[in-house]
Amino acid sequence: MITFTNLTGSAEIGSNSYLVDIDGTRIVLDAGMHPKKDGHEACPNYALIGAADPDSIIITHAHLDHIGTLPILQDKYPGAEVIMTPGTAQIADAMLHNSVNVMTAKRTQEGIIEYPFYTHPELDQAERSWMSRPYNQPFRTGRGGSVLTTLYDAGHILGSCGVELETQSNTTLFYTGDVQFDDQTLIAGAQFPTSGIDILIMECTHGITERHPEYTREKELQRFAHAIRETLEGDGAVLIPVFALGKSQELLCEIGRFKEEGLIPDVPVYFGGLSSKISLIYDKLADSTPRRKPGYRLRDSVVTHGLPKQGKAPLITSPGNIYLVSSGMMSEHTVSHILATQVLPHPKDAILFVGYSDPDSPAGILKSATHGETVRLQKKGGQAYPLNCRLECFDFSGHATREALLDYAVTLSPGTILLVHGDAEALAWMQQKLTSLLPGTRVIIPRPGESYRLD
Repeated sequence: MITFTNLTGSAEIGSNSYLVDIDGTRIVLDAGMHPKKDGHEACPNYALIGAADPDSIIITHAHLDHIGTLPILQDKYPGAEVIMTPGTAQIADAMLHNSVNVMTAKRTQEGIIEYPFYTHPELDQAERSWMSRPYNQPFRTGRGGSVLTTLYDAGHILGSCGVELETQSNTTLFYTGDVQFDDQTLIAGAQFPTSGIDILIMECTHGITERHPEYTREKELQRFAHAIRETLEGDGAVLIPVFALGKSQELLCEIGRFKEEGLIPDVPVYFGGLSSKISLIYDKLADSTPRRKPGYRLRDSVVTHGLPKQGKAPLITSPGNIYLVSSGMMSEHTVSHILATQVLPHPKDAILFVGYSDPDSPAGILKSATHGETVRLQKKGGQAYPLNCRLECFDFSGHATREALLDYAVTLSPGTILLVHGDAEALAWMQQKLTSLLPGTRVIIPRPGESYRLD
């Protein structure tokens, strides 16, 4: 018997975590923390797992919405083996230690008494039990090695993987995690199985996102370079809010290329903090992980200027500079949020968005505002700023398009599909399309806290 339990707290992109029970072998897929919520509300509902340790915890990649509560889960179930790719293991160390710092700051700034959920020493202890497994090499997990498991390159970020679980009765389940089938700048597209899957658990991030039919990544990059050049030549500053993991490395590489090809002026690029730590890991693994530029090292190829450290003078935007800084959502107290308040009133400056923004985040608020409108970026009051700067959005998503997801599902034609990692509208759109394309397939949107028998 195979059952699936949705451990997430709500049916949206957030605290991703799922329990799969295969004939008594229990495997938890991912252990995320919700980026929009705080305290215990940001955690999956691990009480649904029960008192006994799960056999395995498998992490698909190191973004916090997939790994942010892993130390909590390990503390609750110390007997479970923890499995991820070597790339994810190294990046997760940096991401989770940074998360401790963020939670500690939130305790001080916002009075969230539950924070931090774990300390640096506790995290170091938890990491000692992590087990790394390479791509495409089957291994056994669970009681008596009853489940044959294989990790496949998901093409999302460095180390990301999809997870194949094969039962002793030859039923095969596949969880995509976050996936990108198209090549990015540094990371090649996913290499997933194309047959033999009976149960598919699939992300739906872009379920309601319609991409222009003439879109190509190179055209979008050229448009991006043009916006940077026009702003700099007009004596403005360019602010590019990015996620520290994935998008930072991709676009830093592209900005280096733009300079080499004369597409933009050779101006200072401010880049630092967690993004720099992750970039060093990308460089460290340049020769040992799959990528489109084998051996390419960001540190040797792109000259950047560091951000001031805590306690030093604050960073102030100046004309003629590029600020490629976190966070991508422009969350309060982050560098991108602080710099945005300086850039917003100035017509010569530009904010260039390069990825997804939650509609309720400061970045989402700006995206929905009209030029000249007065906006507030803080949750509770705060100063209002006129939106006078140039504001443009670009599509460099690390997630597959909805069309690519549909194509993959149709290629597999599994008996059951579970749709996860999407807002309600995205999940509903994907369910309707897949039900039409695959009339013989059971298509489920698993509700939080509920279990489903899949065989």
